[in-house]
Amino acid sequence: MEASTPQMQTFGQTEINWDKLDKTKFYVVGAGIFTGVTVALYPVSVVKTRLQVASKDTVEKSAVSVIRGLLRTDGIPGLYRGFGTVITGAIPARVIFLTALETTKVTAFRMIEPFKLSEPTQAAIANGIAGMTASLLSQAVFVPIDVISQKLMVQGYSGHAKYSGGLDVARKVLKSDGIRGLYRGFGLSVMTYSPSSAVWWASYGSSQRVIWRFLGHGTDLKEAAAPDTWKIVSVQAAGGIIAGATASCITTPLDTIKTRLQVMGHEKRPSTRQVVKNLIADDGWKGLYKGLGPRFFSMSAWGTSMILSYEYLKRLCVKEE
Repeated sequence: MEASTPQMQTFGQTEINWDKLDKTKFYVVGAGIFTGVTVALYPVSVVKTRLQVASKDTVEKSAVSVIRGLLRTDGIPGLYRGFGTVITGAIPARVIFLTALETTKVTAFRMIEPFKLSEPTQAAIANGIAGMTASLLSQAVFVPIDVISQKLMVQGYSGHAKYSGGLDVARKVLKSDGIRGLYRGFGLSVMTYSPSSAVWWASYGSSQRVIWRFLGHGTDLKEAAAPDTWKIVSVQAAGGIIAGATASCITTPLDTIKTRLQVMGHEKRPSTRQVVKNLIADDGWKGLYKGLGPRFFSMSAWGTSMILSYEYLKRLCVKEE
């Protein structure tokens, strides 16, 4: 049996290490669980994306009006524009992300152990490094999916072109811009999602330690009586909400700029600087925070749902001793 990493030594009752998991079961069951979570929360992404690309002349400028408009013109399917593309790309991207996350986290904890930092600080650094690394590696798959799905989300809205489906988008993008077109906003995606992932996982890891300490468990949960499952789930949910709130507030401006760059047609392609100027000219500095409400909800709801599903998945997939 492999030696436990530092986070397992002190949080052995609440965290499950990568080496303890049945990887085949983890990937197969995980694909099903995360597909379900994506189905539940996908409409929030559609609304957020539409709000971020709305011009000053767009009638629908609130989340409620966007939802009403989509339901009026397309019904429920309108809230799932681009879903097929996203779910197709999400599975390989998620496999890359979770594998990189867990393996990097173990390595990072071992690297910082000699520094004798506090438990929350260790968790923040190790989880942050793991989150950023996982995001960087998964962007190669995720960005083209993001470009295609976002074009489908905003088609016919605020002057954007219409498409017959994900393949139609891919064909037209490749024809006009080549393979580079599918990686529009790649730099900004890395700048948005990698710090966002780092902040999210760092906040999640450290906030759990702080909450456990607040609840009187100290840092040595292994020697203390094991918390019951509901208490563990509650602490993990609280950590997910804190992480989502922190990450959304910090990274929304970059996400807004990235989204605008990715959905613009090639005939009116602006630079990053021009996108920023237009946002500020239309709405002032608050324009950079367009879609903050849905993004805040999305990151908190998605983050909490994802982390509870993820921790549940790990409990399901523990190898039998």
